[in-house]
Amino acid sequence: IRGDGMALITLLSEPQAKVGGEFYFMGPLTDCKDCRLKGVCFNLEPGARYRVVEVRNQRHACEECEGEVVAVEVEKVSTPGAVPKKGAMEGVTITYSEPKCQEVSCPNYFRCHAVGKREGQKYTVTSLGKDLDCPIGEKLVAADLL
Repeated sequence: IRGDGMALITLLSEPQAKVGGEFYFMGPLTDCKDCRLKGVCFNLEPGARYRVVEVRNQRHACEECEGEVVAVEVEKVSTPGAVPKKGAMEGVTITYSEPKCQEVSCPNYFRCHAVGKREGQKYTVTSLGKDLDCPIGEKLVAADLL
C-alpha cells in the first residue's frame, strides 16, 4: 500500500503471480524500454521487497517473459538485515552502511549484506531479533528493514 492508501499494481509472470509470494524488485530490464506496459511493470522501488496480496484477472502478452504477465496488487515488506547493536531500536531510521566483512561462509552474510539495500540510503528498523555471532567481532543484531 502506498502512503496515499492506494494499492500498488504491477505485472508478474504467471508462475510468480501467487498470493503470498514475495520478490525483490531489482529495477527495470533494458530489453523492456520500448514496451507499452513498462510503466506498470516498473512502478516499484528498486531494491525493495514486495508480497503479492491479490491476483487480478487481467493478463497481457509479454515478449520478455515468453508468455503472459498477470496484474497483481503488492505491498512493500521488510527485508532481513543486521544493524549495530549499539543504539538499535525498533522504529528508528538508519542510514544503511554495508559492512567491510567479506566472509561469505558466515551464516549471517546475507543479513549483513541485505539484498537490495544500498549504501547511504535511509531505512526504518521495523523489528529487532537476536544478537548475531560475528566472526570478526562486530556487535550486531538481526533486524527487519523497510
